[in-house]
Amino acid sequence: MSKGNKKVFEVLENETISQCMDRIQSEGYTPFRRTEKPIFKEIMNGDTVSYEPIGRQILFEAKKND
Repeated sequence: MSKGNKKVFEVLENETISQCMDRIQSEGYTPFRRTEKPIFKEIMNGDTVSYEPIGRQILFEAKKND
């Protein structure tokens, strides 16, 4: 499979996973891998820095249908 046959799709802010799957299929791709990445917010407490999770980014790798 060449690099041009793969694409990464992100679940958008006001989009469900189902809607993202529909978008992937409408563009002629089939998802084969799901990745989640946490999103953190930096919080300063005096001299210390802590990180608080505030969300997640969901990505799907998809390959072009033949």
